[in-house]
Amino acid sequence: MNNIRNVSRRGFLRGAVAAGTFVLGVHLVPEPLWANTDGASPAVFQPDIYLRIASDGAVTIVANRSEMGCGSRTALPLVLADELDADWSKVKIDQAIGDPRYGDQDTDGSHSVRSYFEQMRQVGATGRVMLITAAAGKWGVSEKECTTEPGFVVHQASARKLSYGELAAAAAKLPVPKKEDVPLKKRSEWRYIGKESALFDLPDIVTGKAIFGMDATMPGMVYASIEHPPVLGQKVKSYDDKAALKIRGVQRTLTIDTFKPPHHFQPLGGVAVIADNTWAAFRGRKELKIDWDTSPNAVYNSDQFRKTLESTARQPGKVVRNLGDVDAEFAKGGKIIEAEYYAPHLAHAAMEPVVAVAEYRDGKVVAWAPTQSPQAAQETIASLLGIKKEDVTCHVTLLGGGFGRKSKPDQVAEAAVLSKQLGKPVKVVWTREDDIRFDFFHSVAAMYLKAAVGPDGKPTAWLQRTVYPPIGSTFSVNARYADDEMGLGWNNLPFDIPNHRAENGPADAHVRIGWLRSVANIYHSFAINSFADELANAANEDSVQYLLKLIGPPRIVPLEAPPEEREEQKHYPLDTARLRRVVEMVAEKSGWGKLPSGNGHGFGIAAHRSFLTYVATVVEVEVDGKGQVQIPNVWTAVDAGTIVAPDNVRNQVEGAANFAASLALLSEITVTNGMVNQSNFSDYQLVRMGSAVKHTNVYIVESDAPPAGAGEPGVPPFAPALYNAIHAATGKRIREMPLSKTNLA
Repeated sequence: MNNIRNVSRRGFLRGAVAAGTFVLGVHLVPEPLWANTDGASPAVFQPDIYLRIASDGAVTIVANRSEMGCGSRTALPLVLADELDADWSKVKIDQAIGDPRYGDQDTDGSHSVRSYFEQMRQVGATGRVMLITAAAGKWGVSEKECTTEPGFVVHQASARKLSYGELAAAAAKLPVPKKEDVPLKKRSEWRYIGKESALFDLPDIVTGKAIFGMDATMPGMVYASIEHPPVLGQKVKSYDDKAALKIRGVQRTLTIDTFKPPHHFQPLGGVAVIADNTWAAFRGRKELKIDWDTSPNAVYNSDQFRKTLESTARQPGKVVRNLGDVDAEFAKGGKIIEAEYYAPHLAHAAMEPVVAVAEYRDGKVVAWAPTQSPQAAQETIASLLGIKKEDVTCHVTLLGGGFGRKSKPDQVAEAAVLSKQLGKPVKVVWTREDDIRFDFFHSVAAMYLKAAVGPDGKPTAWLQRTVYPPIGSTFSVNARYADDEMGLGWNNLPFDIPNHRAENGPADAHVRIGWLRSVANIYHSFAINSFADELANAANEDSVQYLLKLIGPPRIVPLEAPPEEREEQKHYPLDTARLRRVVEMVAEKSGWGKLPSGNGHGFGIAAHRSFLTYVATVVEVEVDGKGQVQIPNVWTAVDAGTIVAPDNVRNQVEGAANFAASLALLSEITVTNGMVNQSNFSDYQLVRMGSAVKHTNVYIVESDAPPAGAGEPGVPPFAPALYNAIHAATGKRIREMPLSKTNLA
């Protein structure tokens, strides 16, 4: 079907046994990965195979994460190959299908490398140790006399060496050593980790050989385009398909039931046009006449809802962090500064709209999709069709962007539901309009901040409230508070302020809410960094120096955490020394302060910790007399701990700059009577060449800390740094996203 090999555990083992190869992986998954695997105990949890070495020396590594440009499909095999001491130029990568034995396969939250770094090292090192043992046995020498070089075990004393392929059969017969008997390489011995390395898939991508979701086919498949309910929760009362059926190539129409609350990842419902090709399906769908029933979400108007959110943000909310006594400090009087900030709904708008192909046969489903979470596809399909999860096979193609949208497998479920009705494979293709109007939207948010300022210009008290429909509304009809999202830049303020309270207010959801690249960090960083700059301006102080004053001396900030996060906090404490360092580095690299701001030219700074990574960004802007904004330069300093692939980290931060520029300058989703107003790039705008960042400069902090996230942390500081730069250039303060809502002329 294509040149992406998607492998099951059984298929991988069958090929290995037939070839007499050395396979490894079953005994090496660490205990933390036993969590979230359907309650399986350590004794029965059996992840799939990660490593195979064939008798011809070919090393095959299984990637259990999806690839959408984030580089995880390269980084994790690279880590394993380094510890194995494999020849990376000869490594092959197989893409894992959805299987709980791989642990969590959801490629979200910038945690692929963070979660699997040590596991991949352990698998590779164990393979290397077993190959050395096999070679020592053949030579009749001590294992301590043997070393490795890429693809070979070497006995230097006798100048002998054996290739991994020559040793594969013997190594396969050895018992897997215990973890404590497997030494990992020293950092100084790493060949690939931390070195420059291109994406594994890059040659196929640039030559057009790469297989994305739209490229996937199945024999005998038909195509489907679905008219979804214009308002969330509407059902089909009746429909007329006579005109649709007259379109050449249209075969028939089918209905899909509207979801049962909570909607989770279920299909929206609607009428599907089944055709010989996508063009016929699209044309036939335009001819449908559908009568929809009512939905309580038809009352939703985003303009009015904004007023509701802002009103809620002005009232006391649920306390999510409390230090000192904010109320007592405010009661003393003195200088009080307040500000309100607003951010709209956003759409993911990945270049590849969602698409999937699936076949239901004999109580089982096989699907191909550009998904960030094949396991979620398994779970959703199994639940809808009443079959076992293990009877759903989900193959993963490359993704033409994702940003969090493609971890929601509703379109894969649509294909499976239609296939069961038709008895043949179905390819569901969403248009760009579908992709934008029926997204899992990034939430709208209103934030209120208040500070009491002392004689030195520094806050003695800081109050912050955030109000927005939570992602939890996707999974619970009663979710009104963003309890699980407060750690996304809100209840972990890194500033040295003696009295601080963070609050969260309730809000109802009337559209599907989902995580988008950087999630709530986007609007939380916008509000906090903008407010910090406002305080600096009020104190008549330099923005960088004031920000460093707020961060305070190097220290570990104590944070409350649920039990499941305490182990992570032990390894990833909130360390203000690291935050200070990126601020100081980016100020130095950008030449902060060397050029004056004003008269339409300015610089702004912001810093934020997200996904355990510390990022500081300086943006340079030029604003002309008509209020048009250009961004000549952006400088970003990143401390993401141990870096596997530096060039990929730079790629992620460079991409984040223009991703965030779109959100800061142009992008907005609005809703009228429950219906999304935007539908394509003509009205849901992204930056184009004229408004894109001209130069991005990325500086990576050398660090021995554990690996942290790289795909998302570059986004949150950008908008506030840009808006702070605009204030420096024009004197106008931006308190709502996007900038297109503000007249700078």
